[in-house]
Amino acid sequence: MKWSLVIPCYNEEVNVRLMRDTCQDCFRGQVESYELIFVNDGSRDNTWRELKKLLQDSECRIKLVNFSRNFGKEAAMYAGLQQAEGDYVTLIDADLQQRPEVALQMLRILEEQPEADCVAAYQEHRLEGPVLTFFKKCFYRIINRISDVDFYNGASDFRTLRRSVVDAILSMGEYYRFSKGIFSWVGFETVFMPYTPEARNAGNSSWSFRKLFRYAIDGIIAFTTAPLRIATGLGTLMAGLALLYLVIVVIQKLTVGIDIPGYPTLVGLILLIGGIQLITLGIIGEYIGRMYIQEKHRPIYIAKEVVTGQPQKRQEMNK
Repeated sequence: MKWSLVIPCYNEEVNVRLMRDTCQDCFRGQVESYELIFVNDGSRDNTWRELKKLLQDSECRIKLVNFSRNFGKEAAMYAGLQQAEGDYVTLIDADLQQRPEVALQMLRILEEQPEADCVAAYQEHRLEGPVLTFFKKCFYRIINRISDVDFYNGASDFRTLRRSVVDAILSMGEYYRFSKGIFSWVGFETVFMPYTPEARNAGNSSWSFRKLFRYAIDGIIAFTTAPLRIATGLGTLMAGLALLYLVIVVIQKLTVGIDIPGYPTLVGLILLIGGIQLITLGIIGEYIGRMYIQEKHRPIYIAKEVVTGQPQKRQEMNK
């Protein structure tokens, strides 16, 4: 098998058939053999039923993975990579914002450039609102300062990988997955290709600002221990300031004879130091919680059903 396309799906009943048809129209006569791997990530609509209908009239091999519940896009991508048999593997969304035509361009780049291992698409001009764009730029600026690996600003999960890269990614069996960091951590030669996402064909994105913010926090915790060092720095700073303040108060009392500040100052210091302690404990708790879950060795996902459909000849489909 030359090429595998991994397509995570969450509530995409309206999009999956059009995605399949667009891929077939685009790749017909262009790729000698390819497969489409749809991963149903616990959709609440009729996505799974629509996916099974694709097995009856597809020109290419179709693989379907049905999760027992919603495990998240990261788990869906991991499951798709496990099922992929192609020498090249593309991660692409089902809503047609990421076009199959662009995926084909990625494949051609890897074929023409043997030294390249991966092609990653990035938005040269973001289409989100100014607030979301600002926060995303801040995230990349922060994580590149505190992480040991480099994150390319705007690079998405939409990328095409050689088999060697796929095998390296699958060797990382961590439960809390942050693919943008994993892609950077495994290394390999990556070509970054600008693209402009299309409008979503149907439905609404499941990514809210709150989910994106939480995803960013997961990425920071997964690929740097800087928050722990920040907590240590805050504790050291507060201890130093407290000692300095104590020395100043004692000197003032002995030399000037002023009254030692009383209740308001004491309450303010207690609240400040208590708040810093709680923040520090929260940061430590985030890391310990992930260690706790990781040590349970729970599977990244549970597949309720895996179905493979072989390609149908066009003459048979027209009968």
